[in-house]
Order: sequence, then C-alpha cells, then structure tokens
Amino acid sequence: MSDNRGHGSGVRTALVIGGGVAGPVSALALHKAGIAATVHEAYPSAADGVGAWLGLAPNGQAALAAIGADAAVAALGQPVPGMVMADGLGNQLTGFGGFPELPATLTLPRDRLYRALTDQAVAAGIRFAYGKRLVAAEETPGGVTAHFADGTSATADILIGADGIRSTVRTVIDPHAPDPEYGGVLSFGGYATVGSEAGAAPGTMYFAFGRAFMGYWQGPDGRMIWFAGLPTDTPPSPADLARVPGAEWLSRLRDLYTGHVPGERLLRHTAPDDLMVVGRMERMPSVPHWYRGRMVLVGDSAHAPSSSSGQGASLAIESAVELARCLRDLPSPGEAFAAYEALRRRRVEAIGRNAAAVNKVKSGKSDTPVPAFPSLAETLRPLHFHRIAWEAEVTGTVSATD
Repeated sequence: MSDNRGHGSGVRTALVIGGGVAGPVSALALHKAGIAATVHEAYPSAADGVGAWLGLAPNGQAALAAIGADAAVAALGQPVPGMVMADGLGNQLTGFGGFPELPATLTLPRDRLYRALTDQAVAAGIRFAYGKRLVAAEETPGGVTAHFADGTSATADILIGADGIRSTVRTVIDPHAPDPEYGGVLSFGGYATVGSEAGAAPGTMYFAFGRAFMGYWQGPDGRMIWFAGLPTDTPPSPADLARVPGAEWLSRLRDLYTGHVPGERLLRHTAPDDLMVVGRMERMPSVPHWYRGRMVLVGDSAHAPSSSSGQGASLAIESAVELARCLRDLPSPGEAFAAYEALRRRRVEAIGRNAAAVNKVKSGKSDTPVPAFPSLAETLRPLHFHRIAWEAEVTGTVSATD
C-alpha cells in the first residue's frame, strides 16, 4: 500500500543505483510513498554470499517497520541483546543487558539481510536490473539519465546513489568529493569450534580491547563467531588481499593475539576455511555535497561510519526511509533533498566520529589501549531509541535530530 499524499515533490519515478542494503530499502520506502523505483545493480546477478556478519540495531529494525519490511528480517536474525566490554587479559570492564522495552539487536550475515530485503522488494513489484554498472549521469529537461557500462541508459525523475562507500554517484555529484578514510586496520572474521569453552554467555556480544581487539559471540550453531583486526599502516589492495592464502592470514593473526583472552583460544580453534577476509576498515569523512540537482546520496555513499559503530546497516536503512518521506511531502526534489540532509547529517556524522575514535584504539594509534567506557546504556540510548515518524508530515523547515 502506498502513501503518496499527492506526490508532493512531483517525483513519480526514481533510479536507484546499487542493490546492497540501502538500495532495496530505498525502493521499498519510495514504493510506500507512491514513487516507482527501479534498482540498478552492477553485479551480473544477485550478490548472494557477499559480506560478513553485521548487527541490525533496534533503530534499524524500527526504520524497517515504518515501511512494513521488518518481519522477514526478524525471522532470519539471531537476537543478541547483551554487551560486555573487557580487556585483553579477560577482565570485564562494563556490561549492558539491552533495553527491555526494545527488541534485541539482530546479528546475521549481510547477504541474508540483503536477500530478505530484495525478496520483499521483488514481491512488492519493484524491478531489479543487473549488470548495470553506472559510468555517468546527466540531468535532462525531463529528469536525469543514467548511462551504464553495457551501453544502455535509463531516465527517471530522480537518481539515488545507494552504491556504497566507493560510490560512483558521489563523484558524479561532486568530482572533488572525499575518498573513504582508512582506519589503520585490516578486518577479519571467522568461526571457532570452541563453544562454551570461551566463557561467552548466549545472547551476549563481547568486545575485548588491549594490544589487539577482538569481538565475539556464540552463534546459533554453538560455534563462536568472531571479528578481529590486524593493524597495518599500508593496507594491501583488495586484489593483494585475495592473493594471500587464508592459512597465512590466520598465522599472522595467531602471532598478534598470542596471550590475548580469549583471542588466542578462538584463533587456535579456527580453520583456514572458516576465516573471512573482510578487508580494510574504512569510513567516509564528512561529504560536503549529498545532492545536486536531481541526484542524491543515501547510505554508505554519504555516511559510512565503519563497522566499529555497529550502526552501518541501521543508519543506511534510516536514511533511505527518511529520504522517501521527504520526497513524499515536499514540493520539489531540491527541497526534499535539503530537508533529508538536515534531518540526517548531524546524527550520522556524530556516530561516524565516535567510530573513528574506536578505530584509533584498534589500530594502536590511541594514547590508551582500552577506550574509556561511560554508561553503555546512556551511550546507546540515543542510537537505539531513534525513530522516524513516517506518518508525520515533513515541513519545509526541519531541524537536525540526534
């Protein structure tokens, strides 16, 4: 069911560039706002199997609920409400059991989230076009035209860049836009067959800082799922990363985590085939221009906060829903884009800055090997309780929210 309120911005059609997480959510939110969207994805087919595990926080789940897309995801994720901060010697520093009035954070593989959202979009009648790598875009008298590497093109009223941290749309909007910022750490993940021997309570995620950082929790099958970093000043390219055998990466990680609790044990019980080479930990610095004319950015293309935030997917979902709401209610694309940026920039950049500070600790560039931990409940409250008032009308004057 759509909620078009008369197509306030005059926008009836949209090109969504990128079919990861932000792309399908953008298309679903636009559909609910009465705007027809087609998702154009660079991969030749659906990107199943791409990406590691992620957390979908309560605020991200609430944003999906605003457009009726939460149930399918909830059925796939593992609830992990608890959180414990520790040092690398095994000493617990502080903990948090979750907010009882909110659903638990869900952990799930990125491709499982992507698939659930894509299936929901397809069921709603949204079209996906694969093998469509954007190479250029230009405004026309009737809208905006996207040109793809296969020689085809497509035109709609607006174009939304949901094409990730290496966004082509971002450089089309602003050729001088910043590049992703490397956080000084190569990211890895894996599965360890130690089960309860690691001392992890079910439903709790642990973060162990020190000379090296590791996060971990007990997965649905009883194995421990972990993620860790390998500090390096000069990161290899993705191609160079792929050329290094998993056994070699695992050996380097085991050397680094010698004496780390429980990193040493987890890595000792991880097989090379169970290692995930995630790649460079990156974030987007402040992007000066989120939109130009009839083109706008959403999700990681505008505000990737790095995995240290635990909010990447949730923020992308929030922004996609908020953008559709603004396009539904405001009289022109320009006014809708300006309102959307005003509603989102302060929140996402504050979260990104906090994640950058944690990245410094993980990379060994901080003055302290363990970050200061204030009350986790008070730290997480403004993140997890954030809600998008879908039913409320967006007016021409909006203020940034945190």
